Amino acid sequence: MKRAVLALADGTTFEGRALGASGETVGEVVFNTSMTGYQEILTDPSYVGQIVTMAYPEMGNVGANPGDQESQKPHAVGMIVRNSSEQHSNWRAEETLDVYLKRHGIVGIEGIDTRRLVRHVRTHGAQMGVISTEDHSPAALVERARAARGMEGLDLATGVSTQEPYLFTAPTPNLLGEAVRPAPELRFDVIAYDYGLKRSMLHFLVDVGCRVKVVPAGTTAEAVLAEKPHGIFLANGPGDPAAVKGADKVVAALLGKVPVFGICLGHQILALALGGRTYKMKFGHRGANQPVKDLTTGKVEITSQNHGFAVDDASVKGKALVSHINLNDGTVEGLSIPDARAFSVQYHPEASPGPHDARYLFSRFAKLMAGE
Repeated sequence: MKRAVLALADGTTFEGRALGASGETVGEVVFNTSMTGYQEILTDPSYVGQIVTMAYPEMGNVGANPGDQESQKPHAVGMIVRNSSEQHSNWRAEETLDVYLKRHGIVGIEGIDTRRLVRHVRTHGAQMGVISTEDHSPAALVERARAARGMEGLDLATGVSTQEPYLFTAPTPNLLGEAVRPAPELRFDVIAYDYGLKRSMLHFLVDVGCRVKVVPAGTTAEAVLAEKPHGIFLANGPGDPAAVKGADKVVAALLGKVPVFGICLGHQILALALGGRTYKMKFGHRGANQPVKDLTTGKVEITSQNHGFAVDDASVKGKALVSHINLNDGTVEGLSIPDARAFSVQYHPEASPGPHDARYLFSRFAKLMAGE
């Protein structure tokens, strides 16, 4: 198989085999601890500009299929795995992982010690890296990684947001042959700010009775309020939340006028709208096994997460209630602003991939809009 090299900005290099497309890619090297769901991960727009290392050693076993897409195409710029299966074994699969990556022009590498790489990133932090199947000079690749721009200060959300508003009314599809569910009654008109949203979020909003109008990230508060929505949804997305142009001011103008629900980047932007601060984490949270404690109920949820920035808890004191915390590192995982009928979570209640512990939050949003 074709040789490939991964080089990190701190000078660390790995040699392996080419996976997917030939060529070269540059991005922030991060890791995800999920055992499954690589296609949903690759197509999550939150991974724009990032090279994803899958910590679990075996990938590709279930191939790839159109039903598992979280958006129209992969947004991760590269993929790193220990071993990619040359054959898939799943009744829904239409192609192998390698063919899928080739078709979308995604450069990857396999055959390296991903356990060593994950430990390195945990110790030294997420950093820029280069994967190349053409230039095998480690020194040259390290220099290219060092010259690459990092994530801080980058507004990536505006770039991946929809350019035109659109209506979404499709409930969660019946992909696995479950019992047919009755069509939901669409009682609520919701405006969803697209900062890089995942398709499953929209499905779950529809499932709880929402007719969703998705709007570009730069849509003004005045334009949204003129439509008299029942609620506002702030989606996930990539990059630095503090760099998303005007988003904090727009959300600040919406607070108190209509119920608001934010997820991931939307959670961070809500904090900024309150006058809070965000910061870049050392290596972030990416995976489907993050323990989160609900401080209101005392219950623990196992959650799916994907973020490299977090909310500074001291900066929101007196402005919002910290409703959830991460049990691994104590970081803020949720905010509640009862007087403004607004709440947010840092994690992904829709999962995809991941556990279903937090899906009740979509129903909580519906109850808030219903005045319950």
